Amino acid sequence: MVRVMRVFVAGGTGVLGRRLVPQLVTRGHQVTATTTSAAKLDQLARLGADGVVMDGLDAASVGEAVADARPDAIVHQMTAISTTHAGKPDIKHPDRWFAITNRLRTEGTDHLLAAAEAIGVSQVVAQGYASWNGIREGGWVKTEQDPLDLLEGTAAHVGLKALRHVENVVLEAGGAVLRYGAFYGPGAVDDQVELVRKRQYPLVGRGSGYSSWVHLDDAASATVLAVEQKVRGVFNIVDDEPAPASEWLPHLAACAGAKRPRRIPVWLARMLAGDQAVVMMTEGRGFANAKAKRELGWQLRHPSWRQGFQEELA
Repeated sequence: MVRVMRVFVAGGTGVLGRRLVPQLVTRGHQVTATTTSAAKLDQLARLGADGVVMDGLDAASVGEAVADARPDAIVHQMTAISTTHAGKPDIKHPDRWFAITNRLRTEGTDHLLAAAEAIGVSQVVAQGYASWNGIREGGWVKTEQDPLDLLEGTAAHVGLKALRHVENVVLEAGGAVLRYGAFYGPGAVDDQVELVRKRQYPLVGRGSGYSSWVHLDDAASATVLAVEQKVRGVFNIVDDEPAPASEWLPHLAACAGAKRPRRIPVWLARMLAGDQAVVMMTEGRGFANAKAKRELGWQLRHPSWRQGFQEELA
């Protein structure tokens, strides 16, 4: 029998938060979820949560929201990647595109941990990332034991370093970091699908770089398990099939009813889209999910992006 918990979800109206909150509620938990906009409080109420407006970059705002909620566990899902917060996607300049998100992953994480400590909350589960950013040496698929690639010297470095900060401080506090793969599901890949349909999302070189994906509902179910089981450490939350761009991108295009993606040389991609896009498409390393399955008892409803893309885009 699951023990009912009070769960504080920081970032309850993001693409993952919107799938996570209902799963927690369905399991019987009492959820307080945050948003940056009072206009979204009704949305959180419909999902079954007590909504609260919170500024994740303001220590006092975070401290007050957490103290009022008196949670047993805190889940950190704060990002600012939507066009409302971050503007038009800019893969060539991820340091600019993810500027607020990077602050939420550094300052915001520190504020949440301070608030947790202030009221004696020992359990924190935070969002990490594991799609294409495994260390670029050895095999194409990495475990939790392998280091992440920080792409030093590129525009992506500041964001990848922010993710490392999340891992360092949350693990030091005795919490868990869930390294989610690239999300797909309701609202998660709309911008990418639009580019694919316009034939503005090309394959780079041979497209040999690997990525890992995960459906939002599977990411949410893993998060619920991590909360309920009070786990510690790092977990790769990805599906069963890490794959090269040469496989997943044409399949995404086909499922979206688009023409096959163009192919461009590495030098042109670096000029147009920057280093991160080139690394992802040509040298990226995907991730294995054996630890999450084994230790969390996690079962995926969408074990492969192959079927998942079809279901979501049909």
